[in-house]
Amino acid sequence: MTILPLHTNGHVIARQNEATVLRVDGLQPLVSGVAHRCAVCDRRPEFEITEDAVQVQDPCPYPDGITTEITLSVPSGKIIVTDNLRPIYRVDVDAFACYNSTLGQAQVVEAMAAIGCAYGPVGNTCPGLYRTGPDSYVIAKPRHDDHDNPSLPEEACLATICTNLWAYSIADFEHWKARGGDPDKLGWSETIVDVPPGTYRFIHHSGERGFDRDGPDTVIFAHIELIAKGRRVRRLIASAWAHTRRLLRPQRDRCPSPPGPSSGRFTSIGG
Repeated sequence: MTILPLHTNGHVIARQNEATVLRVDGLQPLVSGVAHRCAVCDRRPEFEITEDAVQVQDPCPYPDGITTEITLSVPSGKIIVTDNLRPIYRVDVDAFACYNSTLGQAQVVEAMAAIGCAYGPVGNTCPGLYRTGPDSYVIAKPRHDDHDNPSLPEEACLATICTNLWAYSIADFEHWKARGGDPDKLGWSETIVDVPPGTYRFIHHSGERGFDRDGPDTVIFAHIELIAKGRRVRRLIASAWAHTRRLLRPQRDRCPSPPGPSSGRFTSIGG
């Protein structure tokens, strides 16, 4: 039995960069002290063993981890925020890579988004939804100082998330109802939040290499941003603009008409 340096080739398979090699005459060397699958890509490592080291042959396809980006349509201008929106939104996690891997979680995030739910793993951290601007938000766990003052202003917190499921789940409220959600059965752990209607981009960070959900500073799990205004907002803007044009038209018509053949008409500049 020999302990050798371990070159992981980007895979996450051991807490220390060393592996134990057991050599038996007539048999292939056995590598122990490492995981059977990479915690990021969920692949089984294949080893090349020399006298000096153990080398994983193929590189991990995600050396920097995985940043997951999805979009959520919120035409109603209301979202339901909680940890668990099952059974209204559910996917078969067994259809993807192991959920304990970064890749498996990223695949579930994308699959949930495809059926109308912004979902992201956060561990048992009980984060909150915080407003950071007129059309921007974060899912975050604030840091608390020695006097228990949070690093994010409490007035910016729109919802707290009790993470019995170790995740956040957010959906358009009307879409949730259309799929069978019952508002009369909402409990203390669900919050309905008013937001500008439109399409929101969620950038989820917990799969990134080096991400520490238990870090001492403010931990941001996801950035959320309005990227396209909803139809209702566009209709309001168009209505307001039409109203403004109607107010301006009488003033324009009272302007003295220029003499000549174009009397009573306006010529557009460059037209």
